[in-house]
Amino acid sequence: MLISRTIMISEMTRLARLLEISSIDGAYRHVPKHVTAGEALELPEATLKWYEVHPVDRPVPGELTRLARTYLMKTPLEVRGLGFVVLHRCGRDFYFLIVCSWRNSNELWETVFYKDGDAMSGFAPFPRDGEHKPTLCVWELVPVWHEQEAWVRFLKSKRDEAAAHQWLLDRFSGSA
Repeated sequence: MLISRTIMISEMTRLARLLEISSIDGAYRHVPKHVTAGEALELPEATLKWYEVHPVDRPVPGELTRLARTYLMKTPLEVRGLGFVVLHRCGRDFYFLIVCSWRNSNELWETVFYKDGDAMSGFAPFPRDGEHKPTLCVWELVPVWHEQEAWVRFLKSKRDEAAAHQWLLDRFSGSA
């Protein structure tokens, strides 16, 4: 019993230290956001479903959506085939523009752009220095999870043009 209790205390101390390292701000309060599916974006070499993630009471302004879509249409991208975009309104006026495509049958590849309010006139590649890089936040995972499930349904289908059309229609809007 004493050894078991010592292990529990040691593990709790370790978890407390790991929580500290995880950088969770004590003032942080998690709030729900909303996912809105938009019109697919047709590029020369890709068809991308469109999602916007935003606070329930502050949707992505139409002007910002147009700016993001225009940026992707004018920017040479390595995206090919089928995929999706997540335009995430973070806070008041910071945005992530995450472009994902399915490659090698079952891999999700991504390119990340950002816009930091009025400090930037448009989107730019998000700098990702270092070995351990951020990927997705808890809200962005909601449309990504839907897309994972939609892709698995596509992989289990005949994978023909009709199935691709069904995949394109399979979109998510709702709470995140």
